[in-house]
Amino acid sequence: MTLDRAVFAFAGIMTLLSVLLTMFVSPYFLWFTIFIGANLLQSAFTGFCPAAMIFKRFGIKAGCAF
Repeated sequence: MTLDRAVFAFAGIMTLLSVLLTMFVSPYFLWFTIFIGANLLQSAFTGFCPAAMIFKRFGIKAGCAF
């Protein structure tokens, strides 16, 4: 798995998790969903992604985007 795919998979899992937490725990978890979306948006424009930096330290090979 490349770094790009790992970041996309992680973002998808976190988004689905935040939706489930919003539905079943508290509507305030919607802020978590907003944070994930804002982080994805800023990484699209700047190329800076904290998750990519963490995955890179775990030894996942680089992809095209990160």
